[in-house]
Amino acid sequence: MRRSHILGLPAAAVLLVTTACTGTGGGSSDDGGDPQSITWLIEEPEDAEALQALKDHVATFTEESGIEVEVNSLPLDNMRTVLQTQLRSGEGPDVFSWGSGPGFGGALAEAGLLHDLTQEYEDRGWEVYDFARDRVTFDGKVYGVPGEMETIGIFYNKDALADLGLSEPQSLGDLEAASEAIAEAGTIPMAVGDKEGWEGGHLLSMALSSTAGPETAEAVITGEESWDSPEVAQAFELWRDYNEQGFLPESPTSVDYDTSISMFYSGEAAMIPTGSWLVGEIDDNVDFEVGFIPFPAPDGPGVFTGGLGSGPYVSAGTSKTEAAVEFVDFLASPEHGEWTVENLHTIPPVPVDTEGLDVSPLFAQVLEDTATLGSSGEFGQNIDVLVSDAVNEAMYDGFQGVLTGQTTPEDAASGMAAAADQ
Repeated sequence: MRRSHILGLPAAAVLLVTTACTGTGGGSSDDGGDPQSITWLIEEPEDAEALQALKDHVATFTEESGIEVEVNSLPLDNMRTVLQTQLRSGEGPDVFSWGSGPGFGGALAEAGLLHDLTQEYEDRGWEVYDFARDRVTFDGKVYGVPGEMETIGIFYNKDALADLGLSEPQSLGDLEAASEAIAEAGTIPMAVGDKEGWEGGHLLSMALSSTAGPETAEAVITGEESWDSPEVAQAFELWRDYNEQGFLPESPTSVDYDTSISMFYSGEAAMIPTGSWLVGEIDDNVDFEVGFIPFPAPDGPGVFTGGLGSGPYVSAGTSKTEAAVEFVDFLASPEHGEWTVENLHTIPPVPVDTEGLDVSPLFAQVLEDTATLGSSGEFGQNIDVLVSDAVNEAMYDGFQGVLTGQTTPEDAASGMAAAADQ
């Protein structure tokens, strides 16, 4: 999971920060407060450019419903530390945005901290893609509305490749041949940074899904096959080899994500393997034409890795369930989905009629690709939202170790297997 993506609201577009980063301004306890005023906890915003547009948009919910929404923020690491404690104490938020899958929403559902929304789906007719609904379903109950859909692949500078006589890579061999030509021309082939660690999870996910196939990737993630397998080791090995061949920036574990995307924007790098959440920033920051492709397979174009951003859940301890669910209903509406597509360049996990929407050619392509994935279910798996914290930490540490030469691909895979057995 990359930055905060709150049902189509990236961290750059948060409504209002009403508390300091050390608290949540909780509203779940039965404190006799205004039943028409709720709190919403989100990850701390990084940029306020879209603030006013979002304030105006959410104000329409308040005008129509009479429900005031107080939005509080915390850095993601702080949320991971305090959210469960806040919810257990009864002082947590009424609504909060959090990741899907067993390692995020699943852990809170198991602890009894989430309000069951199964009946709300039936009563209110919330429509989300089946695979997305499955990611917020635990023990047969639906506990959240999944955040926007994200695909992970490779953005590439069409102009830079064309200047070198290169076409869009259609296989792993094409990608490697293009990277060699780009490096020889004095440009970084792929803007890869892994300083924060989570980036390695996405890199491993896309390589495993395309080289081993989505079925194998899913089998490993679900425990049908072990992480200590040749396919996982080979996915680690691929990135080790690319680093040794000069396809990545020098010392990629010292390069943070923001620096890596700056390399792509400036033309210092010709490609960047990352997620569709970057489309809006690309449109705003580059003056060249950009394409987006899946990470290639050995014998073909490969598959996009699919994932979901953070979406809203309702606290089991809130005394304002009705108002909280009304707000979630707003976030789950087609109208809100269309607004986020056009204004925030995010992709809700629901069918959206994009005819007449003002979007760039790149975003139109991503929308089309993602809609196809959402309806077909044919995509790879984003590992970090589907496994435990222990497996994620082993993956992050192992990937960095492989890039620095301190860990072998086989040992990195074995470390993930050991973590999964805990």
